[in-house]
Amino acid sequence: MSTEKIKNDVSYDEEQQDKIDLTNNVQARIQNPLHGIPKERLLSQVDSFAREQDMLDIAPLLRKGALIAQNPKDFENISELDEKDKEVIRRERTHKWSQPRDLYMTVVVCSLAAAVQGWDQTGSNGANLSFPDEFGISIATGAPNAANHQWIVGLINSGPYVASSLLGCWLTDPLNHLLGRRGTLFFCGIFCIFSVLGQGFCQTWPQLLVCRLLLGLGMGPKASTSPVFAAENTPASIRGGLVMSWQLWTAFGIMLGFSANLVFLDVGRNAWRFQIASAFIPAIPLTLLIYLCPESPRWLMKKGRYHDAYKSFRRLRNSELQAARDLYYVHRQLVEEFTVLKGSSYATRFFELFTIPRIRRATLASFVVMIAQQMCGINIIAFYSSSIFSLANFTNKQALLASWGFGMVNWVFAFPAVWTIDTFGRRNLLLFTFPNMAWTLLAAGFSFFIPIGNSARVPCIALFVFIFGAFYSPGEGPVPFTYSAEVFPLTHREMGMSWAVATNLFWASVLSISFPRIQAAFTQVGGPQIKFSSNAVLT
Repeated sequence: MSTEKIKNDVSYDEEQQDKIDLTNNVQARIQNPLHGIPKERLLSQVDSFAREQDMLDIAPLLRKGALIAQNPKDFENISELDEKDKEVIRRERTHKWSQPRDLYMTVVVCSLAAAVQGWDQTGSNGANLSFPDEFGISIATGAPNAANHQWIVGLINSGPYVASSLLGCWLTDPLNHLLGRRGTLFFCGIFCIFSVLGQGFCQTWPQLLVCRLLLGLGMGPKASTSPVFAAENTPASIRGGLVMSWQLWTAFGIMLGFSANLVFLDVGRNAWRFQIASAFIPAIPLTLLIYLCPESPRWLMKKGRYHDAYKSFRRLRNSELQAARDLYYVHRQLVEEFTVLKGSSYATRFFELFTIPRIRRATLASFVVMIAQQMCGINIIAFYSSSIFSLANFTNKQALLASWGFGMVNWVFAFPAVWTIDTFGRRNLLLFTFPNMAWTLLAAGFSFFIPIGNSARVPCIALFVFIFGAFYSPGEGPVPFTYSAEVFPLTHREMGMSWAVATNLFWASVLSISFPRIQAAFTQVGGPQIKFSSNAVLT
C-alpha cells in the first residue's frame, strides 16, 4: 500500500480524532472505520479513493458499497440503492451459504491444509509399533540402552512440534509478507510432501529425525496461515463457521491417519514406512490447488495492488456491489492499521505482546487455552494410542482398530461445535467439557489396574478413551484456535497467532518427548495410569 495514499486518507481521522486516546480506541476504529463519518464526507473520500486508484469506472459501485458498509443493518433505507441492489444484500442474508465456486475452492483448500495437519500427527502413531526395532533403538523393557532409546523415540515423534514451535511458527509473519497467503501455503505444502516422503526412505534414526524436523517447518506456518486465509476470503456472514472448520478437518485428518495405519498393517516389515509416509497424500492436492484460489484481497491491498484485490473480491463474492463494498471497507481498515503500526517492526510487534496491557491479557489468555489443550492429554492419545493399547494387552491389529475408533469419535463429535460454539459460548463449552474430560481420563487410567485376564479390561480402557474424545472434540478441541484468533486486536493478530500456535506445539513436543520414558519408568500398568491421572488433574 503506498504511503502517500494512506496519508491522504488518514487526514480526516487525524482532524476528527485529535482528542481521542488511540490506545483505548484502536480496536473499535479498525473494526468499524466508517462509523460516524458524515455522508457527504464519506462519499467525497470514496471519490478521492477511486481517483487515486484509477477506479473511476466503478466509482458508483464504491459509493453504494461504502454506504452499505457504514450502515449494514439499515441498507433498506439507503436512497442510493435501487431494488436490484437491495435484493443482492437481502439474498446475502437469506442464502448465506450460496457462494461462488472460487470461495468454496478456498474452503476446500483450507480444509485440506487442516487434514494434512491431522494426518501428520497420527502418521507416526502406528509406526511406533515397529520403527524402533528397525533402527535398533528398541524401547522394550530389558532391551540394551532402553532408557536412552526411549528418549530418542520421544524426540523423533516430537520433531515436527519442536521445529514448529521454535522456528516454523515464527516464519509465519515474514513468509506471509513476502509470499502472500497462497505462497506461504504452497511453501508449506512442499515441505509436507517431500519431508513426509523422505521419512519412508530413511535408513537410520537420525535421518528420520531430520525429516520430521523439516516437516515442522511446513506445519507451523500452515497452522497459522490457513485460518487467516479462510477468514480474509470469506464474507462475515459465514466466517465463524469456516474458522471452526480448521479443527473439524484436522480431526478428519487424524481419522485418515489412523485409517492408513490399519490399511498398511499387513504389508510386512516395511509397514511403518507406508504408515508414516502416507501423510503426503492430502498435501499434493493442497499444493496443486492453492494457486487456483484467489489471493487474499487484504494482502493484495497491503501491497498496493488494488486492481488485483478487486478482481479477487469479484471471484469471491456474488456481485460487483458486494466486491466494491468489501474492497472499500477493508481499505479503510488498513488505513487505521497503518496509523497504529507505522514505524513498527517484527521485533516491536513481538515485544508488544507482553508490554501493552490490552495485548498482554490476550497473550496470557491464548497461552492458557493453548497449554490446556495439550495438558488435557489429547495428543498423548493422538501420538501414542497404539502403544498405549498394546500395553493393555491388545494385539497390534486391535490396538490400531481401537486407535481408529478414537479418531472416528474425535471427528464425529467435532461437528456439534460448529453450532454450539456460537450458541453456548467459548467459556461455557470449556466449563462443561473439562470436568467430563477429567473423570473419563481417570477412569481410563484406573482401568489399567483390571487384571490382564479379565474380559472387561480391554473394552473399559477403550470405552473411557472414546468418551474422553467425545467430550474433547466439541470443547477443548476447537475453542483454543478460535479463541486465539479472536482475542488479539487486528493490529497484532498474525503475531498473536504465531505465539498461540507456537505455545500449543511446544507443549505438544514436551509431551511427545517425555511419554515413552514415563511409560517405561512407571511400568506396564503404572505408565498409562499415571499419565492419564496427571492429565486429569491438570484438566
